[in-house]
Amino acid sequence: MTKKLLLLLSAALFAAPPAAAQDLGAPIPQDQRVERVTIEGEDDGPLRGTVTDESAWSDIGIAIPAFATDRERATPANEAGTGALGREIARVITANLRNNGLFKPVGPDSLPQPTFPQITAPAFSTWSGRSAEMLVHGYVRARDDGRLVVGCYLYDVALQNELVREGWVVAPGDWRRAAHKCSDLIFSRLTGESPFFDSRIAYIAETGPKDRRVKRLAVMDSDGANHRFLTLGSATALTPRYSPDYSKILYLSYVDGNPRIYVYDIGTGKQTLVTENRNPTIAPRWSPDGKFILYSMAVAGNTDIYRVPATGGASVKLTDNPGIDVGGSYSPDGTKIVFESDRSGSQQCYVMNADGTNQKRISFFGGRCATPEWSPRGDQIAFTRIAGDFNIAVMNTGGGAMRVLTRGWQDEAPTWAPNGRIIQFFRTEKNTGRSGIWQVDLTGQNERRLPTPVDASDPAWGPIRP
Repeated sequence: MTKKLLLLLSAALFAAPPAAAQDLGAPIPQDQRVERVTIEGEDDGPLRGTVTDESAWSDIGIAIPAFATDRERATPANEAGTGALGREIARVITANLRNNGLFKPVGPDSLPQPTFPQITAPAFSTWSGRSAEMLVHGYVRARDDGRLVVGCYLYDVALQNELVREGWVVAPGDWRRAAHKCSDLIFSRLTGESPFFDSRIAYIAETGPKDRRVKRLAVMDSDGANHRFLTLGSATALTPRYSPDYSKILYLSYVDGNPRIYVYDIGTGKQTLVTENRNPTIAPRWSPDGKFILYSMAVAGNTDIYRVPATGGASVKLTDNPGIDVGGSYSPDGTKIVFESDRSGSQQCYVMNADGTNQKRISFFGGRCATPEWSPRGDQIAFTRIAGDFNIAVMNTGGGAMRVLTRGWQDEAPTWAPNGRIIQFFRTEKNTGRSGIWQVDLTGQNERRLPTPVDASDPAWGPIRP
């Protein structure tokens, strides 16, 4: 186990201050589904062309001027109106595409703003002169019912051709989701990979002195915006995970010293108790179909992995070896589970069938292997490699082709983006104990910290939102 997990097991042996079983803040309503809509163009659907540049995507220039508006109207999304909102949307798209490390976008603050008619008929000579290979145009329109229509267009400047377009109807409070949907559209069209920007992250927000740390469940958008606390902090919250359908968050809570596994319904703000144990319990995880939950529990000094129905009920023990078996992350097809164990004498990673049979070690590369997480693509496993420092690494599902992606002092607890291209983790600073959420792509070359209002740990990247 990592230092974090060892501390959790130790803390579970001591009673916490009395706390109410219901440790929730004000209910937070679920976001509306984003509605797709037909937008202006030469036909009733998106046109698809061919990207002219086959070189590395990190070299491709993308111009993203401010989104236009058909007429300036007030909107709750921005006090200055739809024109100012169009500029904000372009800024979010620029930041998204820049931060993933694949493109070189130029944002609206250094570009001329197109007129509304130019959205579907770009002045290509303007953009070719700026060395832009791709051009993103868009518009914002305020409807009479208060909602917004946001259109997004991607053009190949050299071919003077539209590659793809799409439009969405959103509530004013969800305007950033339209920006993320546009970012996803561009990313998927140019890379051929699945989207990930319109997703959320659950994590543990940490405040207070080291010996009286308050740990609350919190959520935010994939870029750190729209931050919200879900629990009050009277009971310690740990290791959150989104359900496969995004409707719920699973997390561990210590109330009066007893660990409880809860499922928080994002839409209603209610939580359901799945299981309560007097023994130290850690690391709950969903099955891919959302029907079961894995967790680890220590009994008489021996920690094993259990499975329980997500609705509650009897637990089934999946491992039964002397030592500590922790974690459990399902493969995307639900047939296998990767976990960590010290049964060999040192902390290593193992794979077993979903029913607990055929357990075998897969890590043989030196150092220790902890907190493994199966990629959504099914082809790789991310984990914490402990060899002096703690670093994030990946390997194939058989344990081969191991690559270390980060070089921090204490980087741990990886979680995958929905498309399996980027990994988030939390980093603890040496000598300060301060922790924050970071992310790195699979090249290991593009690393950045996500903004959080307080210290942060145990991130969990959720699926694409509906």
